[in-house]
Amino acid sequence: MPAGFEELAAVVAARLETDGRAVVGIDGPCGAGKSRLAGRLAERFPGSALFHADDFFLQARQRTKERLSEPGGNMDRERLAGEVLEQLKSGRPFTYRRYDCKSGVLTRVDAAPTRLVIVEGAYCLHPDLRRYYSLKVFLDAPRGVRLERIARRNPEQAARFLSEWIPLEDRYFQAFNVRSAADIVLNGLPESVD
Repeated sequence: MPAGFEELAAVVAARLETDGRAVVGIDGPCGAGKSRLAGRLAERFPGSALFHADDFFLQARQRTKERLSEPGGNMDRERLAGEVLEQLKSGRPFTYRRYDCKSGVLTRVDAAPTRLVIVEGAYCLHPDLRRYYSLKVFLDAPRGVRLERIARRNPEQAARFLSEWIPLEDRYFQAFNVRSAADIVLNGLPESVD
């Protein structure tokens, strides 16, 4: 693993030792490797809980012009906060609803607080959510690398990423200074961590 990952893992280990638990938020642009980084972190700390911001995008009925005009408004951050982040505080098992964008279906998922909770995905460090994290991480990669990854991973959606999703993310990152709000910024992790 690159030095950036090892440094992050060391910080997480220190938080777990000091506080007994940690809630880590990993934000950054699409194609930067957030899901892979979160997965590797969960592997390093077995028994971790991993939540994906993609499971909290707005349902079709929620996609109003007003909501989509907000920076970061295309994520149902209220549901992420209420169904997951607030529930973690209770220390008890809970159920949340995962949204599948392709099928438009919400599915109930059982979850429980663990020593390490990782929330990964664009918009997870929205100002309304930052207070829930004990560690905020911003992961970036060069634009060309990100576009190559997107084209390889989602060739049928690459044009939509360029015309719609990347501009929405860029607007959110700028409006809320997301990179500056992070405790740790990781840049350009290699393909092996994608």
